[in-house]
Amino acid sequence: MPLIHHSGIYVSDFDASERIFTAAFATLGVVAGEVIDGGIEYWREGADTPSFFVERAKGPYAVTRRLHVAFTAPDRESVDRFHDAAVAAGARSNHAPREWPEYAAYCAFLRDPDGNNIEALVKLADLSPN
Repeated sequence: MPLIHHSGIYVSDFDASERIFTAAFATLGVVAGEVIDGGIEYWREGADTPSFFVERAKGPYAVTRRLHVAFTAPDRESVDRFHDAAVAAGARSNHAPREWPEYAAYCAFLRDPDGNNIEALVKLADLSPN
């Protein structure tokens, strides 16, 4: 059983955030659902959980800020593509893809339009030797 069933963020600029997350997630085999009532949910192809939603902040829902969330990638190339796709779609690079020995992982870190720290990573132990 996964630790998290679903999670999400409330954003100030839905169009910009949707563009960034849709582009970045596509590189990890994560698909986008329909935009419904100012929100969109993402999940891996063939599995509806765990999922991640991006929703327009409105009413009592404040914009999510300073969240750090990390998404699992299958390999280094996917981490690279995640970073490049997100930056091309408008995210700010926080740390370009590289090995982080202290995390035993290959990671890339981005900032979304609201300053959230969005990461893609593959654990070094999960990589096949070259």
